[in-house]
Amino acid sequence: AFMQASWDVEEVQAEGIQYLASFVEDKTAFPHLLTCTEVITLAMKVHTDSLDLQVEGCTLLLEILSQALKQGVTMALDESVASCLTHTLRKHSENEEFLSMLCTVLMMVSASEIAAENLRKVGIIPDLLSILRRFLHNDNICICCCAVLWSLAVSEDNTEQAVLASAVPVTSAALQEHLQNGVIAESACSALWALALQGCLADSDYEPTAALLLDALRMNPERKRLVQNGCLALATLVRLSETAALTILLDSKGSGTELIKKEYHLHSHEPEVTEALCLLMNEMVQYGEM
Repeated sequence: AFMQASWDVEEVQAEGIQYLASFVEDKTAFPHLLTCTEVITLAMKVHTDSLDLQVEGCTLLLEILSQALKQGVTMALDESVASCLTHTLRKHSENEEFLSMLCTVLMMVSASEIAAENLRKVGIIPDLLSILRRFLHNDNICICCCAVLWSLAVSEDNTEQAVLASAVPVTSAALQEHLQNGVIAESACSALWALALQGCLADSDYEPTAALLLDALRMNPERKRLVQNGCLALATLVRLSETAALTILLDSKGSGTELIKKEYHLHSHEPEVTEALCLLMNEMVQYGEM
């Protein structure tokens, strides 16, 4: 109520956020903090020119979200909060350090289907792609943006196909840039899988995307989640296009089928990974001549 009575006074909002932050470690106060996300994000939106207030608000949101994660609480943020976060993202789209923090918030909230749907409704996808394109060199921004894209694209009820199609080249660029960074490569492979499932790839994308996914598997053979999602992405591509299957067979860096066999032996004790590998092989053999 203290903050709501004086939206236009920056000092009041800053004091309010600092006061709320003092309760983060108090377990009894945590349920009440969960209800404050709208107040925090609205204060950020009203005083969008104040970077200090943005940083303090974002830091508090991260702390609340981290506590929620530890306690297994999913925060389904509503459309007004999604709108405020998107507004802040646009206003500070050049500030790399702050964006890294804000993208972490977006990654954490997008784990909720409701929050992901609300972020999609307020049109955040082009903003994410713009930031990813501009800050390809930033590890955390790449991880977070790819993870948010995965969450936004994975929904079956998706009307954003044209917008998501523009995510394919920039997600591929992120994977190409960070092939040897397992965390980023895993996030990008997952995003490409979701984009493939949504039918966002053009005919000309199948061959280079399949080759790129093979490179990711080759560079990170031990990383089970990457191998699993990379193989699921490849299986989707093969199901959609014979070109992708031929790319695996005629892999210029060594036989793609040999790579799949190696991965199988490496992860034979991991049911989810072997299932993905078998699914890929099953899609390959649907083309009789192979």
